Amino acid sequence: MGYKDKTYVIFDGDKDQWAYRFMRGWKKNDNIDFDFEDAHDLFPLTYRAQDENYIKSKLRERFKATNQVIILIGESTKHLYKYVRWELEIAIELKLPIIVVNINEMRNRDFDRCPAIIREYGAIHIPFKMRIIKYAMDHFPSYFSRNSAKAWYYGEEIYKSLDL
Repeated sequence: MGYKDKTYVIFDGDKDQWAYRFMRGWKKNDNIDFDFEDAHDLFPLTYRAQDENYIKSKLRERFKATNQVIILIGESTKHLYKYVRWELEIAIELKLPIIVVNINEMRNRDFDRCPAIIREYGAIHIPFKMRIIKYAMDHFPSYFSRNSAKAWYYGEEIYKSLDL
C-alpha cells in the first residue's frame, strides 16, 4: 500500500513545488486519509551538487530503496532535461512503477506536457486529485509488476467509486 511503500516524487522545483507541498500537507493532516513514505529523505543531496554522475549515483541509491515514483506534470516539466530527466532515466532503468500526475487534472496522457521519455513507458496517468493519487499508490505498483503496456489510465468506474 502507498502509505507503506517508499515513494519518490519528481517535480519542477521552480514552478510545481506547491503541488509537492500539498501532498506533504495531506500526509501531515490527521483528518485526511493520505500517507506515503517520502523517499526524498533518503541519501540527502546538497543543493550545490551539479555534477551529473554524482547526482545520478545518489539518485540511484535513493531509487533502489524506492517502491514507486510519482511525477508531477506541470506546464514546463517536459522541458526539464537536467534533474527531472535524470530522475526519470534512473526510474526507467530500475523498472520502477511511475505514476504520472497531471497538475492540470487531465485524466490521461497529456502529450503537450508529458516528457517524451515516459510517454511510452508503462506508467499510469492521473489527475492531481488526492483520492486518485492515493488509489494509484495503493494499487498501481502491484499491477505494474504483473503487466506491461505503453500507458495506463483508470476508467470512469474507478473515478466514480472515488466520487471524482
